[in-house]
Amino acid sequence: MAGLYFEQFTPGQEFAHDWTRTVTEMDNVLFSSLTMNVQPLHIDAHFAARTEFKRPLVNSLFTLGLMIGMTVNDTTLRTTVANLGMAEVAFPKPVFAGDTLRVRTRVLSVRDSRSRPDAGIVEFEHLALNQDGDVVARCKRSALMHKAPA
Repeated sequence: MAGLYFEQFTPGQEFAHDWTRTVTEMDNVLFSSLTMNVQPLHIDAHFAARTEFKRPLVNSLFTLGLMIGMTVNDTTLRTTVANLGMAEVAFPKPVFAGDTLRVRTRVLSVRDSRSRPDAGIVEFEHLALNQDGDVVARCKRSALMHKAPA
């Protein structure tokens, strides 16, 4: 499925993305290692066992990347120029290995680009929910989107 062009987005439009993903311990350890995040709360089960969580937390930046990645097929696949930024990123509940995530997206705003007549800016709000329906991550994301070819 291809993503949508700028003109196909409208404020208030919502997407309940079909993709789901169970997060694994390997996801967490590999991501933390690749990004050189040696926080023992993510990669040391013995350390994490002595915390209030009793087990390793999934690296929040992995959760953020997964949340946004799970939206691509329905929204921006092959139609985005670039991400312009993320704001109001929050992780209200922890994610653990074994949690299964799903994502919902709402279009907050659309506007023409002032510098690129062939593109526009779409602001999305993404919510990631675990298998129990708890919101585990959210953010606003601005993306520079191609306009449909003439």
